[in-house]
Amino acid sequence: MHGPDATLDGGRNGRNGRSSGNGGNGGNGRAEGAEGAGEAGRTGRDVTDGRWTPGDHILWRYRANAPGAGSTAEDGAPARTVAVCRPVTVVRDDAETLAVWVAPDTECVRPVLADGTELHREPLVTRYTKPHRPLRTRWFGAGVLKLARPGEPWSVWLFWENDWTFRSFYVNLEAPRVRWAGGVDSEDHYLDLVVHPDRSWEWRDEDEFAAAQRAGLMSAARAAAVRDAGRQAVDAIGAWGPPFSAGWERWRPDPKWTVPLLPADWDRTPARLSS
Repeated sequence: MHGPDATLDGGRNGRNGRSSGNGGNGGNGRAEGAEGAGEAGRTGRDVTDGRWTPGDHILWRYRANAPGAGSTAEDGAPARTVAVCRPVTVVRDDAETLAVWVAPDTECVRPVLADGTELHREPLVTRYTKPHRPLRTRWFGAGVLKLARPGEPWSVWLFWENDWTFRSFYVNLEAPRVRWAGGVDSEDHYLDLVVHPDRSWEWRDEDEFAAAQRAGLMSAARAAAVRDAGRQAVDAIGAWGPPFSAGWERWRPDPKWTVPLLPADWDRTPARLSS
């Protein structure tokens, strides 16, 4: 994946508001609105009401950006390959929020260049024009809590230091998630924001956002829509409503949870997708 998703699993730290080191599981403190864990180790599945239960394991995926992105195959699935796949544990899933936990040392998939070069080591002028291939790797550093509200063109990630000192929010601009039986799919939009504990914020990855446009991975119209989504996110930060105000910084994963496994068919095309 481009932007933050290009390197997060591989150990480039200290950038994009990312944690470093080997964070771990903590106690049972729960934030306001952050539901407790359910039975650990369950596999993501369809349920009657279309919701997952705390403790379920699902996949959080990003499909590869491509010219004309947004097209779909006949079965309704995005007509692009999966570039990033992260097995996650469901924390909460209701009409307001999907919250998932990326545990330390989770086996994930992320893209590298065909010759194995890390994307962040390749100059921007060729980073998005050379062929990519998937790499199975481990989530390095402290775990990450991801929060997504239905229909919003971004997700909000929380990062902590190893001792659970809250570090920052990260607003990842992306296509609204599409739900399927095994998880959610989206498309990263390169441009992001970091929100510090004092509520100050800054844009991130504007250089990658520009490079993706030059490479033809994002049309002018799509780029304008992404920038507009970013401005909406800035307004949401200024208003300081959910999820920023919901106390998620105090959330901790259930120590009974197991680390989700990366399935062999992590890049499978879902039989059906729903919004």
